[in-house]
This record gives sequence, C-alpha cells and structure tokens, in this order.
Amino acid sequence: TLLRLILAAEPELAKALVENEVTAIAYETVQVGRSLPLLTPMSEVAGRMAAQIGAQFLEKPKGGRGILLSGVPGVTRGKVTIIGGGVVGTNAAKVAMGLGADVTIVDLSPERLRQLDDLYGTDIQTLVSNPMNIAEAVAASDLVIGAVLIPGAKAPKLVTETAG
Repeated sequence: TLLRLILAAEPELAKALVENEVTAIAYETVQVGRSLPLLTPMSEVAGRMAAQIGAQFLEKPKGGRGILLSGVPGVTRGKVTIIGGGVVGTNAAKVAMGLGADVTIVDLSPERLRQLDDLYGTDIQTLVSNPMNIAEAVAASDLVIGAVLIPGAKAPKLVTETAG
C-alpha cells in the first residue's frame, strides 16, 4: 500500500502501475469540498517533525550553530519562522512554541492570521506574506520551515538567497 503517490520521483513505479493496469489513488489529493481529509493527518505529523528535526540540525553535532530553541538564562531563545499557516505550519508552531522558541508565522490570508492570533495570542507573531516580510523574517531566523500548500501545484519558491 502506498500512501503518497509521487510518480515523478519514481518513473519505474509509474511504468509498472501502467503496465499492470493498476488503479492508484494518491491519498494526499483526495478532496471533500475544499478540504483534503486524508492529507490532514500526514500534515500534522510533517509539521511536528519539521520543528523537531529542524531543532536537531541547529545543534553543533549536526553541523548547526549550537542554537537551543528554548535558550537558557542569559541567552536569547531561537527564532523560528514558519511560512504557511495551515495544518503543517500550525503543527510546526505548536512544537516550536513547546520548545520555547520565538515563533513567527507568515501567511497570505489575513483571516487565517487573525485565527492564529486568536488561538496563540502573544505566544506568536503573525505577518502577512509578501517579499519584504519574508526576507526580514528569514534573515532574523535560526530555523525556517516551509509549509505552503497549493492543492494540485508545486509549492512556490518564496525564499531566495537575496530574500534570506
């Protein structure tokens, strides 16, 4: 059973499926109305893991700069920017906040930013997504998590060398 069907990455698998006349359903693309109910639990896990794994890569033994997201008395806590305030981004924020990080969520939707502000209050900073806000947030961050979903399309490239 495959739960994620990314055939572009595995042309042999695509060929075998076609040759064997297999009906394949990519769970991450199943829609009910505007929601992606089968993608939601996968996204919850992905967001939480992104923050955990990102925190590990800030450690010196993993090649990082020795940043501790929680900080310690006398040392600034780490800064995490999450681009995208959907399921992945919200779950990444939960873990980053739980680790004690200074968290910023960037999203295109002012309505979503209001929801996040209502949910987390002063525990996070929210920013409307635009090139300037992204560049400034990324430049000030120790960890950046990309969490943008455009159903049916590749995620946009929002961070460039000049933007961060």
